[in-house]
Amino acid sequence: MLQCTNIMKKYMTVTAVEDITVTLEQGKTYALLGPNGSGKTTFMKMAAGLIKPTSGTILFEGQPIGTYSKAHTAYMPTEAYFYPYMNCNDIGKYYEDFFDDFDRQKYEHMLKHMELDLKLKANKMSSGMMAKLKIAVALSRNAKLIMLDEPLNGIDIIARERVIDTIAHNLSPDKTFVLSSHLVDELEPMIDYAIFIKYGKIAMMGDVKELYASHGKSIVELYKEIYADCPF
Repeated sequence: MLQCTNIMKKYMTVTAVEDITVTLEQGKTYALLGPNGSGKTTFMKMAAGLIKPTSGTILFEGQPIGTYSKAHTAYMPTEAYFYPYMNCNDIGKYYEDFFDDFDRQKYEHMLKHMELDLKLKANKMSSGMMAKLKIAVALSRNAKLIMLDEPLNGIDIIARERVIDTIAHNLSPDKTFVLSSHLVDELEPMIDYAIFIKYGKIAMMGDVKELYASHGKSIVELYKEIYADCPF
């Protein structure tokens, strides 16, 4: 579905992503792992078409990133990106206008599941409420590629279980999921493939079961080993 070849992204003298080559297959769930500043968000923004790589190529179903890929990609950023005056109902209408694949009925069902009222305004939401709203919006699109950047940030332990359950119930053979996080233990049960990014480069990647078979360690244990020398 998504083929990245030797992609690099530089900001002046800083290299955020360097020489990443990876292919994402349809129907699989990928964990993009690494501490803050490792390059996860930059990678996802390039795949979403929000920023362009300095070099290298990214193809979505064989086509360069552009109008077609954006119509079939749902990207949830870490930032709160809604206008403060909007309530949940306004946000639903906004997405209906912009995306043909947005399912309003599913969106309202998710809001109810997340205990968010349609009349609740963005500027009245806590960080946890905003995190749940962003997830509801992203998962209400019938997109082929769904990328959630740090979906568990700002969510308390109790609500986190509900969010994880919601993501798990939306996994599908016709959708590819990319979940970025440093909360590895929370994601490990639902992922098929792990990609460890360190200082902008891929430090290790592979099928979760194969990584365990070859290293004899869980994804959490590998994470601790790979990033042991990183300043957190």
